[in-house]
Amino acid sequence: MKISKIMVIDDSKTIRKSVELYMKESGYEVILANDGFDALSKISEHNPDLIFVDVTMPRLDGYQTCALIKQSHQYKNTPVLMLSSKGGLFDRAKGRLVGADDYLIKPFTKNSLLATVDKYSQQEVAVNQGGI
Repeated sequence: MKISKIMVIDDSKTIRKSVELYMKESGYEVILANDGFDALSKISEHNPDLIFVDVTMPRLDGYQTCALIKQSHQYKNTPVLMLSSKGGLFDRAKGRLVGADDYLIKPFTKNSLLATVDKYSQQEVAVNQGGI
């Protein structure tokens, strides 16, 4: 399955719009959410193939949001990628504990975002072909 629909969960309008622009330029459909609660209400409606989630958000932080997504039977295999300005070992470990598939450090580039999406798109293809 090729990744075509990406959700971006971030309380920063600048980050949401940057990721949206990068992804749309590359042909992806993008769903935006400004926090975890907003995202949880949109996920079942839009069924994203991959989710970017900011770590630091008000009300429901990225770790809590990721954990809730991964607890859902329907979305437990959907790649969730944490976005953070903190890249320490503890932060990465905490992301893994809640089920995050990857961890990207802000600021990021268009190329690093696309490379990450491509990585998960290739994994999906390999899984469907029995490769992984």
